Amino acid sequence: MPLIKKGATVRKGTAQKTTGRVRASLRVRTRGAKKLRSAVGRKRTPLHLERFSGNPIIEPRGHNAWESKATFNPAALHDGGRVHVLYRAIGDDDMSVLGYAASADGLHFDIRSNKPAYVPVGIIKDTSERRASPPVSYCSGGGGWGGAEDPRLVKIDDRIYLTFLAFNGWNSARIALTSISAGDFQQMFWKWKKPVFISPSGEVHKNWVLFPEKVHGKFAILHGISPHIRIDYFDTLDGFEELGHIKSAPPVGGRKGKWDNWMRGAGPPPLKTKDGWLLLYHAMDTRDPDRYKLGAMLLDLKNPTQVHYRSKHPILEPDEAYENEGHKAGVIYSCGAVIIGDQLLVYYGGADMVTCVATANLATFLKALKEGRTPELKQRKSV
Repeated sequence: MPLIKKGATVRKGTAQKTTGRVRASLRVRTRGAKKLRSAVGRKRTPLHLERFSGNPIIEPRGHNAWESKATFNPAALHDGGRVHVLYRAIGDDDMSVLGYAASADGLHFDIRSNKPAYVPVGIIKDTSERRASPPVSYCSGGGGWGGAEDPRLVKIDDRIYLTFLAFNGWNSARIALTSISAGDFQQMFWKWKKPVFISPSGEVHKNWVLFPEKVHGKFAILHGISPHIRIDYFDTLDGFEELGHIKSAPPVGGRKGKWDNWMRGAGPPPLKTKDGWLLLYHAMDTRDPDRYKLGAMLLDLKNPTQVHYRSKHPILEPDEAYENEGHKAGVIYSCGAVIIGDQLLVYYGGADMVTCVATANLATFLKALKEGRTPELKQRKSV
């Protein structure tokens, strides 16, 4: 406001106009300051994916010959008020079978079978027959030489479906599918249906997942995530041997310059949320080689080949000792995840050796994923 000399004559109207401009200017500056303070005060929703402090939750047991060396890469299913996991187990004979454990809260497993829940009968054939064909270019993790690897579980209607990588140790590494009635599964009566191969022979495929419910009235199998989402739909899951196998291709490329520039494949079966299908996936960074990391996508509910959101950074990296001290350092590999109430529980193998779990509040996780926030890893106290 300009200074007014003593004795000067000022018209009343001019003084009122000047005072009004000053007040208006002050109001503008005040509103601007409030907006600035508000913008500074607003923080995006933090994303917390917390490792359970009781990790590892499942470890090898020397008194059981079939799981004496490694227990990792678990499938997970929440059914009947409990979390059920089938984990890959390697024992004295170096063959991979599937062990079983169950928990009421998903963290503390009070039930664990002393016998395998699934043994891949018919996959491992005699050595002479296997060596009659050239070997496939595949190196089994965990130090095993064949069997049932990397299981995934879903429940559709009254049946529980299991997909896994069936490796015969030489010339066949294929995706296999079997199922069991929900009642037999709950009672631990392991009456699995004879498995069928859903991927072709002579090729190596991993990380195929079955959606946990029908999409547009059909069974949906996701068998690729890069360079785009690949899904095939089926009226029935019977008859693959007669009708033919799913034609797919190994994942290629990734997001150039991003953490997931080397895509590996899907993790657990997709989880249905209000914001879309939550798909966790494995990826690597060529600038940080030999480290398997976990990311997240949100797929469209009606057309899950469409990706709406993807994490800008890994949601979990192999930084803990139990993720680096084992058969293969720097590996986080998830095959199972469940939603219990408002909690997301993600089960994973650490260093191809042990089974672990990490958790998050689902609403917070989804909000942060959509906002593109960097995940913050925190240690969860044992309860």
